[in-house]
Amino acid sequence: MRVLIAAGGTGGHIYPGLTIANEIKARYPSCEITFVGTQYGLEKDIISRAGYSLEIISVQYFRRALSLDLLKTGIIAVKGLRQSFRLLSDLRPDVVVGTGGYVAGPVLLAAALLRVPTLIQEQNALPGITNRILGRFMRAIALGYAEAARYFPKDGRVAVTGNPIRSEITAMTKAESIRRLHLQPDCRTIVVFGGSQGGRSINKAMRELAPRLNREARLQVIHQTGKKSYQDIAEEVLGKDSDENLPPMVQDGCIKIVPYIYDMPAALAAADLVVGRAGALSIAEITARGVPAILIPFPYAAENHQEKNARVLEKAGAARVLLDESVNGESLGDLVFQLLGDAHLLSEMAGASRSLGKVDATRVIVDRIVELANWS
Repeated sequence: MRVLIAAGGTGGHIYPGLTIANEIKARYPSCEITFVGTQYGLEKDIISRAGYSLEIISVQYFRRALSLDLLKTGIIAVKGLRQSFRLLSDLRPDVVVGTGGYVAGPVLLAAALLRVPTLIQEQNALPGITNRILGRFMRAIALGYAEAARYFPKDGRVAVTGNPIRSEITAMTKAESIRRLHLQPDCRTIVVFGGSQGGRSINKAMRELAPRLNREARLQVIHQTGKKSYQDIAEEVLGKDSDENLPPMVQDGCIKIVPYIYDMPAALAAADLVVGRAGALSIAEITARGVPAILIPFPYAAENHQEKNARVLEKAGAARVLLDESVNGESLGDLVFQLLGDAHLLSEMAGASRSLGKVDATRVIVDRIVELANWS
């Protein structure tokens, strides 16, 4: 049994691939799973840490404007396609899965031309251009959002499965999460994160909002700044110079400031309200837990797909959307305290969020992969 998974670039593409791989391994321990990526994305670090082998091919961002760079990109694309054919010939996978990133293009196209069963897993409400093109050649398409279906063939290949999430996300109890994160059980908890790299506008708004948050009783906040911004914010809070060693967590009144939330299952289980970006994987985990959210879409995401994701939750009543250009301490604070001050509204939002969550997405996707591979 052999599976090839093309996943590259950002964690939003890589982690769904890993979640799918782990489910396959749990069912078929002897299955050989190989990832394909590029030398530029996060996959070189993340995949090796997860214990899977990674093959590297040549691919780069496809520039649409006519230029010498476009010619160079075309040459690299042809090279990547050749490498994909060679890789498929060497590994002979039973099925090829793509979870996003530019690397999926040549790998899945080569697999389709060789008549190897293929599946793409599209995380966003607005599919990327690569998956929109590939969709017409794939055997199966698994969507995170029903809104994405109109961009793909209407011949039965498409299934709205939801996005694959780690089983730990739904397994954690609130009481256990409070203990693991050393939080107060009688306080309301807000979890703030701007993606793995943080979010400059969110961080700025949170520092402006900090005095107002710290005046509130029975409130606690976990604020993930991103590793790049943590030093500046920690120094601001502690009054330390940059040459001093900084602790992994800084307390500013009721606010715990951290560079990265490593235990996101616990953080979401503890949260009464989430403030964050609108990446597809983050939203899948938020809705699986049924947590009300304030979503601040990253404005530079390809084709503004994060806002499309966020609007789906807003329409369902599961989230409020605050655009990046409008976020500051006052606007964020007004929305936070409006929601925290209305227990009935928060409860309705939680129910709406839970209704959008698809906790069995990974199982459904892997069932389809098994069917394509014709495994018994």
